[in-house]
Amino acid sequence: MCGINQKLNIGVLLLHRLSAKKHVRADVKKRARNRHRKVTLRTAIKNTDLALQSGDIEKSQELTKQTFGLLDRAASKGVIKKGTANRQKSRLAQKLNSLTA
Repeated sequence: MCGINQKLNIGVLLLHRLSAKKHVRADVKKRARNRHRKVTLRTAIKNTDLALQSGDIEKSQELTKQTFGLLDRAASKGVIKKGTANRQKSRLAQKLNSLTA
């Protein structure tokens, strides 16, 4: 995996058009932003799963609500696909429902 600086240097050296160089810079920023969102999302899902496994209903409901928001936002921003977000939300909801039932 090449680093951000390495990608920028390669992109700047190989590209001739100013707009192409600008796209490389924007892609690097976008990639960093999307990676941060994915990591945050994975952490939220993991914490929600742990709360569900521990059996704490109130904490599970709060974390599930927050995770649903993160999933929807990630799907709307194009970080993950809409179907993936819906599938993960469905699985979390099933676990929460089995806990409260």
